[in-house]
Amino acid sequence: MRRQRSSKIIATLGPASAGAEVIEALFLAGADVFRLNFSHGERETQQATHAAIRELERRSGRPIAILADLQGPKLRLGSFAKGRAELAPGQRFRLDLTQEPGNAKRAPLPHPEIFAALEVGTEVLIDDGRIRLRVDKVEADQAQTEVLAGGEISDRKGVNLPGAVLPITALTDKDRGDLQFALDLDVDWVALSFVQRPEDVAEVRKIIAGRAGLMAKIEKPSAIEHLEDIIDIADGLMVARGDLGVELPVEEVPGLQKRIIRAARAAGKPVVVATQMLESMVHAAMPTRAEVSDVGTAVYDGADAMMLSAETASGAYPVEAVTMMNRVIEQVESDDLYRNLMDAEHLPPEATAADAISAAARQVAETLRAGAIVTYTGTGSTALRAARERPIVPILVLTPKLDTARRLAVVWGVHCVQTEDTTDFTDMVERAGRIALRDAFAAGGDRLVITAGVPFGTPGATNVLRIAWVEEHHEPV
Repeated sequence: MRRQRSSKIIATLGPASAGAEVIEALFLAGADVFRLNFSHGERETQQATHAAIRELERRSGRPIAILADLQGPKLRLGSFAKGRAELAPGQRFRLDLTQEPGNAKRAPLPHPEIFAALEVGTEVLIDDGRIRLRVDKVEADQAQTEVLAGGEISDRKGVNLPGAVLPITALTDKDRGDLQFALDLDVDWVALSFVQRPEDVAEVRKIIAGRAGLMAKIEKPSAIEHLEDIIDIADGLMVARGDLGVELPVEEVPGLQKRIIRAARAAGKPVVVATQMLESMVHAAMPTRAEVSDVGTAVYDGADAMMLSAETASGAYPVEAVTMMNRVIEQVESDDLYRNLMDAEHLPPEATAADAISAAARQVAETLRAGAIVTYTGTGSTALRAARERPIVPILVLTPKLDTARRLAVVWGVHCVQTEDTTDFTDMVERAGRIALRDAFAAGGDRLVITAGVPFGTPGATNVLRIAWVEEHHEPV
């Protein structure tokens, strides 16, 4: 099965899409990666969902990636005596560590680490920023604040501190258990929430130890400040616009999205745009025009993948949401402006043999109008460098490792096939031709641009470029 687009689609699974039949329908509609959200659901459900995806993969013959999204620290208020209270702008309001239920004058905030990070002038956002407080006085166990934006406040609402770096790790005890469970399931990607500093990513990378790709979610202002260092350590990035739009003024999010995408592309690492992309399709069969434009913008920016969250996890139209996203991506990528933007944003190759070969492959494939660029890879690094070039032709990736094929399912322009490792040049060309025919990347007489590393099977040794003809006797396998 070949997708007629380069950008990928991630679908979050949940109550609306947990069954095997719906998962298959989402896959057929265009989902390339399935996200398991560890903020919700029981482990038995996650395990059953994982098994359903792997069975679908076996039957379809196409590698499918599974992304485990860790919850991260959740900072929340305690409860209120009447379940809620009303705050007026300008009034005084206290946050403290006592367990006594809150009222219109105070509320429990059971997080000592927050008080350790607060300073006079710090803003505290509650309920996704609907309530805004400014700290006037702070002690070890309480903070006096002024209400800047009031309204109804209620039990267990989330708390954000955009101006503070909290002295807590991105991994909670729950996350550690979930991470081990996800690794035991053999997921392909782990998304790390609440990243504040490069050390957060390094800690989790050490635990994962190469068993999955690590995707850092950029949702905190401090992560933006350390973006380059985080990119160096992580295997991929996610632009988590929901929390990012709470932690920062919403008008800054579009520019930051472009900056993050550009930085990830420069590093040759996949980048995902997430949150509220087709939000209205949670309840409606058609998206708004603004949402369609939002998806289109991410495609024009060259993002590797777009993610659907509630749209497919709990919405009334999960399959329709994936179908719509697939249609929008295909339409944008067929636009002349899209190709012009990809060429205008083309990045110079780094001074390595792999980048030199990948850049040459892109140019040769476009000059000769080849059917595809074919890369042989064990680790996936060759495929990532090829995708960094954003070539005009598809990238057919042949790898002996199923875990590599799965992990690359999130990468722009890549179509992965698990196959036996090649043994020599003749076998390399024959195998590439047969698979290109089978998967409709080329017809007899078309040319392929093939990259590989010699000696064959040597990780990271991309040093050969070969132009080959797809011969008529290359019968599809």
